[in-house]
Amino acid sequence: MITPGQKVIQQWYKQKNWHQFPFQKEMEAVYLTGFSGLLNAPTGSGKTFALFLPFLADFINKHPDYKTRQNNGLQMLWITPLRALTNDIRKAMQEVCDDLQIPWKIATRTGDTPAAEKAALKKKLPEVLLTTPESLHLMLAQKEYPKIFQSLQVLVVDEWHELLGTKRGVQVELGLSCLKVLSLESLVQSQNDSRLKTQNSGLRIWGISATIGNLEQAADVLLGNDFPRARIKMVRANVDKKLVIESIIPENIENYSWAGHIGLKLLPQVMEIVAKSKTTLIFTNTRSQSEIWYHAILDNYPEYAGIMAMHHGSLDNELRNWVEQALHAEALKVVVCTSSLDLGVDFRPVDTVIQVGSPKGVARFMQRAGRSGHHPGAISKAYFVPTHSLELLEGAALKQAIKQGIFESRDPMLLAMDVLIQYMVTLAVSDGFRADELYKEVTTTYAFADLRRNEFNQLLDFITNGGKTLAQYDEFLKVEVENGVFKVFNRRVAMRHRLSIGTITSEMSIRVKWLSGGSLGTVEESFISKLKPGNTFWFAGRSLEFVRIKEMTAYVKKSNAKKGMIPSWNGGRMPLSSQLSAVFRDKLDEVAHGIEKDIEVIVLKPLFNLQEELSHLPQSHEFLIESFKSREGHHLLFYPFEGRLVHEGMASLLAYRISRVRPASFSIAMNDYGFELLTDEDVPIEQVLEDADFFSIDNLLEDIQHSLNANEMARRRFRDIAHIGGLVFTGYPGQQVKNKHLQASSSLLFDVFSEYEPDNLLVRQAYNEALAFQLEEFRLRAALQRIIKQNIILKVIERPTPFAFPIMVDSLGRERLTTESMEDRIAKMARQYGAEGVAGNENKKARKVGVVRKKGF
Repeated sequence: MITPGQKVIQQWYKQKNWHQFPFQKEMEAVYLTGFSGLLNAPTGSGKTFALFLPFLADFINKHPDYKTRQNNGLQMLWITPLRALTNDIRKAMQEVCDDLQIPWKIATRTGDTPAAEKAALKKKLPEVLLTTPESLHLMLAQKEYPKIFQSLQVLVVDEWHELLGTKRGVQVELGLSCLKVLSLESLVQSQNDSRLKTQNSGLRIWGISATIGNLEQAADVLLGNDFPRARIKMVRANVDKKLVIESIIPENIENYSWAGHIGLKLLPQVMEIVAKSKTTLIFTNTRSQSEIWYHAILDNYPEYAGIMAMHHGSLDNELRNWVEQALHAEALKVVVCTSSLDLGVDFRPVDTVIQVGSPKGVARFMQRAGRSGHHPGAISKAYFVPTHSLELLEGAALKQAIKQGIFESRDPMLLAMDVLIQYMVTLAVSDGFRADELYKEVTTTYAFADLRRNEFNQLLDFITNGGKTLAQYDEFLKVEVENGVFKVFNRRVAMRHRLSIGTITSEMSIRVKWLSGGSLGTVEESFISKLKPGNTFWFAGRSLEFVRIKEMTAYVKKSNAKKGMIPSWNGGRMPLSSQLSAVFRDKLDEVAHGIEKDIEVIVLKPLFNLQEELSHLPQSHEFLIESFKSREGHHLLFYPFEGRLVHEGMASLLAYRISRVRPASFSIAMNDYGFELLTDEDVPIEQVLEDADFFSIDNLLEDIQHSLNANEMARRRFRDIAHIGGLVFTGYPGQQVKNKHLQASSSLLFDVFSEYEPDNLLVRQAYNEALAFQLEEFRLRAALQRIIKQNIILKVIERPTPFAFPIMVDSLGRERLTTESMEDRIAKMARQYGAEGVAGNENKKARKVGVVRKKGF
């Protein structure tokens, strides 16, 4: 039977002349039946309406006077990971309400919301509020916050796949645990029936996620351990979204670069595509790369001035908003951007996406490709621009992975004690909490299901008494206990905590402003500190002259200089994902067996032929090691094809194990395909490989501790943990504490805890994060288990192979003192080893050493 609300929604679809997809109908049915769960839908498939319209239908069913009914309180809370997403979603929702004559105002509350609007929201809540994880916790930090959520019917977490596996995702889990308790208490209070305490509350919880490898687990993480499995549904769109992917092939592959990450040699071919398209997004992997590409286009194609823009996360919010509005208005021909435009902002004029360089992940590429044809039924067209030759094989792997439906999993983050400490103080700042009740609440989350009570008690002791170590310092005694309730009574502590809520940490940013007024955005303090007055740098698409720095603001004026430095930001280089690595190895195995079904493989044949001639093309059951001598020393190159983070850990591990056979000092370089160990002494590699323990996972953690400066790695992780956990204060708006002072403070705390409180939970977390995120220890372990079953192929070569050369180029960036540019040094290296082109002039064959160890040795 069709309900009145469903009739209204169906009529709305007819008026719009839109077709309701099967998954939208399924979503409507399960929502109206009272289910919670996860909606799996690709970008541009109509996923926002799939959840918002059933919510409206449910309200209409309950309230026949919906056209006149007002002051309903907050009915829907919609959480998004990006503030930029809220504007488009709000407009779409408001349009529906206006069409249906529902007298609602759809509102947003983010860090960009003016103070006056936030104050107005406190006086009168909208029926629908769009917000971010940080703003949700700021709401929980208000006095009498339960009143805000007393009418809440549904909470939606948009782009859940982006939050899952991050500390922001843990923030969402904790916020949900609080709202579930509030909803249950409201239900119990209204019905005065204690039996309901063992049942699910009336609050519906829905996540929206793109396709990832662990969707079922993603739903479990979102809903928590206490949610009845029988009340959870997974709705999959299964929309046949047409995606056309094409690699841009260099015209002369024999002369295309073996190494690099910019890709500007293909600029003419890229601009041919731009010229033929209506609107194009050019995605780069880093903000620096976007600045470089933007200037290259302006320099070589000045006719695009005025119809081209740039968009990345360090630009001023007003500039980003202008770009987004200009895209909507079809006023721009091309936008060079980063992940700041990855997520669901709806730009219908965009018909083409160009990805510069490998996105390093299948899901990330799908997300970006979905920016084109971003509406139901449209075709998404994406081009892949390799920045060096071997990246073309990544392009083939991307297409294969998408065809087979292979996507990365997002592993949930567990026991993030710094986030829990922040949440505990947040509740203490508002109405306070009771320890037993809060412990019961937080252990319903996936993140803290295994939290032991003695660990929880340690955190309580830490926020009230400073723990075992900091009891003598008043600034760490934030929370007091009164009649069993943990509360913050100090107004200064409360204010500083509200300013620090959030888990996004980065290097201290300096705002860039014109001398005449107006903001351009932010760059990192470490970059500005290198500038002297009069220096020129490029930022926000402009040539700028640095004038002075005052109170965390760099003042600039326009420069006419044609050359200048380009800011760099930390965290730019992404490792190859485990799924894409596996498909890449499959593609390489096809190459080794002579299978040439991909255009990328066909054009790369000269490179692979040279690799085979100089060394070897490894098949899936083989592991290739290359060895050669040069003026620099003895080079050993290993090719696991597992991504740079795994290679960083494996390189240090194997160098340590070699040094147990013969003491030596190693210089290490790596990329996503392999790593190099360079030493000035001969290494008895044949003898080392005969040791069955060389690739063993036995004593792995102990060997990692010896091979790497684990203490220093944990210290670096601890800085962010100290920030999130409230151990260091980053400063007031416009008066941020300098980065070096924050580093010194957190480093001192790390040393104190390590010496006097070795069981400190935050220090333990720092070591765990270093293993999990910097070394990807789980992937390292799996890679070693794979390698130990393979045949080891050792080749002694005369000069660097196509596989080796890019790794050795990477090592150039590690040298500390030189007067040569990187380009000059690469060219010199190419001349030295006779590797100017893929073909090479003197193709000297390797001496064949053969199979050192058979499978299963």
